[in-house]
Amino acid sequence: MGLPFANPQRALLWASGTHQQRPLTFCRSAATTAGMDFAAITTILLDRDGTLIEDCHYLCDPDAVCLIPGVAPAMAALRRRGVRFFLVSNQSGLARGLFTQEELTQVQVRLSSMLAAHGACLDDAVFCPHGPEDACRCRKPGPGLWEALRARHHLDPSTTLVVGDKASDVAFGLAQGCLTALVHTGHGKAEAAKLGLPPLHNDPMKLPSRPAWPHLQASSLTAVLHMLLALGAAQ
Repeated sequence: MGLPFANPQRALLWASGTHQQRPLTFCRSAATTAGMDFAAITTILLDRDGTLIEDCHYLCDPDAVCLIPGVAPAMAALRRRGVRFFLVSNQSGLARGLFTQEELTQVQVRLSSMLAAHGACLDDAVFCPHGPEDACRCRKPGPGLWEALRARHHLDPSTTLVVGDKASDVAFGLAQGCLTALVHTGHGKAEAAKLGLPPLHNDPMKLPSRPAWPHLQASSLTAVLHMLLALGAAQ
């Protein structure tokens, strides 16, 4: 069983160096699309705001944490099958001075408590504390958060799914060779429109290979997790 929340000091990842970030477009090969195997998923990387919890602008109040409906029981069911969950989150409010590291930690403690009430937990959590102008390595879609978790937990991109509500979450996952899903909670609907995704006729809905497109779109993280349960992921 994983930890409800890793040591907050360890979980706050600060980049050791910077680089100039440029707009990135990640393409999926036809082979990758044809070989999609969601039943093989053993690791799920989750964005926080708008994906795991309701989006709250620069969240700093633990009492404002609200899980996406149905997500915790589905996480618990997948954990019983051996699936690991990790949080990967940009938190530029730290760099902007809108909340403190202690406030971020208290929000995470509240989130962990709410998940634990349903028998769910996160195996680890990493955050980028920088702003967009810092050109750091750890702000998604940069690779820093992936590299930190890969080093700690021996992640395998071929069995990893990245789920988020922004194009940057999708780009983050595609860059590492992971399966990706864009959810329509939070900023997801607007982001889907910007990417030119088709209407969500099926939920979840697998997508054809296009530059910067996710492998899957869904109404919510709950819908994605229910699909994995139905497919027998990690069994």
